[in-house]
Amino acid sequence: MIVPITLFAIAIAVAAALGFTAWKSREIEQQFPRHGELTDIGGYRINALHLPAPPTPALPPIVFIHGASGNLRDQETAFRKALDGRAELLFVDRPGHGYSERGGPENGFPDGQAAAISRLMELKGIDQAIIVGHSFGGAIAASFAVFHPEKTSGLLFLAPATHPWPGGVDWYYNVSAAPYLGWWFTRLLSLPAGMALMDEATKSVFSPNMRRDSYIEEGAPALVLRPENFRNNAIDVANLQNYVTRIAPRYTEIEAPTVIITGDSDPIVLEEIHSRGLARDIAGSELVVIHGLGHKPDYVVTDVAVAAIERIAGMDRDLQALARMAEARLTQSGVQSPFTVGMTIESK
Repeated sequence: MIVPITLFAIAIAVAAALGFTAWKSREIEQQFPRHGELTDIGGYRINALHLPAPPTPALPPIVFIHGASGNLRDQETAFRKALDGRAELLFVDRPGHGYSERGGPENGFPDGQAAAISRLMELKGIDQAIIVGHSFGGAIAASFAVFHPEKTSGLLFLAPATHPWPGGVDWYYNVSAAPYLGWWFTRLLSLPAGMALMDEATKSVFSPNMRRDSYIEEGAPALVLRPENFRNNAIDVANLQNYVTRIAPRYTEIEAPTVIITGDSDPIVLEEIHSRGLARDIAGSELVVIHGLGHKPDYVVTDVAVAAIERIAGMDRDLQALARMAEARLTQSGVQSPFTVGMTIESK
């Protein structure tokens, strides 16, 4: 009788975990409903928030690509207030993230997602844009410039993940990305574990800078805890190392005006590999390294990022001077966080 009772207890526990994940996923969606418009780009739909150009735009169109574990709200929260009314803006849920459908297996790689964004731009009537990529979004922005140069008027990389790095990724990415096992893992364990770790994990992403208290509500990072989102995110990250190993040599083809903003204290993406690699590979690019800055220049030094967009658009902006001012601001405000993570690849 012991074996049947044990199997029955396991079955009950599995059913309870599946039920909890389904219930909590619906609750997360009720808390953070779809924000934007779904557009069929050819067999699947991409969700994006499109803010049309003002009558007399000061800047060219700008497309924002969020990082791993993110969604369009992350970049919208960082940049909309500063840029709304100055340019046409497109904030995108990457394929399989937020409320965008995944599409085919090609969307497990940055070039597939770049192609999806290119098609979305066409349907929105955007011929060319400044492409802004944060973290994992940097790999997509670089791929966009390589494969869609005619649509790239400029590039802004924010703490980008773009080059091969030593080591691998955290174990749960590989487990979540695995066939069969990943399905069960994302429906039994990842959501409750993610809920328990959300506060500390998001603080770690901002480290050594402070995460603002409203970020969890405004950026809606909990959306990634839904099983399909979590698995898609894991597949993206698990595929990245081999992808950038193959594609990084082509970054030398990029001719669009480019700015790279990074922190020397980023615990998630190693700036000496990725950002300095981009600066080396893209002729004429400007590298802006900010002392004491972590992985979220989009939030912590938004003013520098906006000035970089303006510079890409042809305005006279001294980004190095602005970076020194940002460093002084970080030092004076003492906005340092005790949370750190010892990873060698971006994971947010």
